[in-house]
Amino acid sequence: MSSQDRTGSRGSAKAKVLALVGTGALLLTGCSAEAKRGWLPNVERDTTNHTAAIQDFWVHSWIAVVVIGILTWGLMLWCIIAYRRRKTDTGYPRQLSYNMPLEIFYTAIPLVLVLVFFSFNNTLEKSINKPVDSEVVVDVRAKQWSWDFNYTYQGTEKHFAGTQAHLHTDGSEGAREELPTLYLPAGKSVQLDLNSRDVIHSFWVPAFLQKLDMIPGKTNHIYLTPQVEGNYDGKCAELCGEYHSEMLFNVKVVSDAEFKAQLAKMDDGHIGEEYDRQPDTVNGVVVEHGEGE
Repeated sequence: MSSQDRTGSRGSAKAKVLALVGTGALLLTGCSAEAKRGWLPNVERDTTNHTAAIQDFWVHSWIAVVVIGILTWGLMLWCIIAYRRRKTDTGYPRQLSYNMPLEIFYTAIPLVLVLVFFSFNNTLEKSINKPVDSEVVVDVRAKQWSWDFNYTYQGTEKHFAGTQAHLHTDGSEGAREELPTLYLPAGKSVQLDLNSRDVIHSFWVPAFLQKLDMIPGKTNHIYLTPQVEGNYDGKCAELCGEYHSEMLFNVKVVSDAEFKAQLAKMDDGHIGEEYDRQPDTVNGVVVEHGEGE
């Protein structure tokens, strides 16, 4: 085969790759609202002060991965087509033991990509987890299989003690209004102190794009500012026992006036560690274990 014919086949392969990339770009322009946010569960971009940054990082990461994937598969396809064995070829092609520049290239590029992804992720994570002097502090205490909420706001301490809302006996959904409800004021900075009364749980409000474990004896923190009023679903995201699937709660982001009105309806004070599970205590008596027990 002449070099001219080989060059022509390479040009054809390049054209196919470019056509594939162009088709992908065209399809992306017609994406739905769900696709544009990467199918994340937040309907509003600015549900909290962090959701926009998290969404952008997620979507841009996928765009980068797709572009790299198309380029990699395109080059592989081009090599398969351009350097395929022809019927007129005889013998073996020239053999190469290694190609140092090429090996350096395909080692360095993935390393750079990993470092870039790590850098962006680390910056975003630090920004989200940076402690702030919050106006509202809520001590969230998970328990098998419900939630307690202790509020501290403008010097006032209130609490809500949750009880589990079971599914109906036929397995259908229970009443949403029976679920424990966490009230948050829109536009106010909020600190969530996450604690567990018994086993490991996980606090998750999908629309907030944040999830964090709740570990007995350790307090984790979430700092955020709810920005869009509305009702949001919350759940435990860590398998915690028989009724884990029913450990649900509501989140209502309301105006400051309504938030104060809801606090006024709650009981005074906090219900704290005194209601946590005490493994070595039976009916108020501390059980001392002997050596080897």
